[in-house]
Amino acid sequence: MNGKGYDINGNIIYELINGNGKIKEYDYYRNLMFEGEYSNGFKNGKGKEIGDCGNLLFEGEYLNEERNGKGKEYNNDCELIFDGEYLNGKKWNGKGKEYDYGKLIFEGEYMKGKRLGNGKEYDYNGNLVYGGEYLFGQKRE
Repeated sequence: MNGKGYDINGNIIYELINGNGKIKEYDYYRNLMFEGEYSNGFKNGKGKEIGDCGNLLFEGEYLNEERNGKGKEYNNDCELIFDGEYLNGKKWNGKGKEYDYGKLIFEGEYMKGKRLGNGKEYDYNGNLVYGGEYLFGQKRE
């Protein structure tokens, strides 16, 4: 795919050379849904996903249309809920941190979305409540 595309106001929404470049994707109502890098005709590189209300849902790295590498995920109230590694579109593979209402509640290792390996769990005041091993999301006490 080659060329440039413009919205109805004349703003550039994509510029691709052989399927490589930067692109903006919009929904039917012209709301921005994705902005980022393309290569070989796919989302590859850094990008941002935008929610229906214009709020940031995800910012990070993509490989072949899927979240891969470092990324940050936000809830609909624009609060950070996860900061860590993604693999094949699935969050929480590798090291990461979970948040709830802006407070760090867990930091450690994940596999396929479950706590696995070393980790630390915190209460809402930031006090350590558990530090140790997790297996398939469960504490190993």
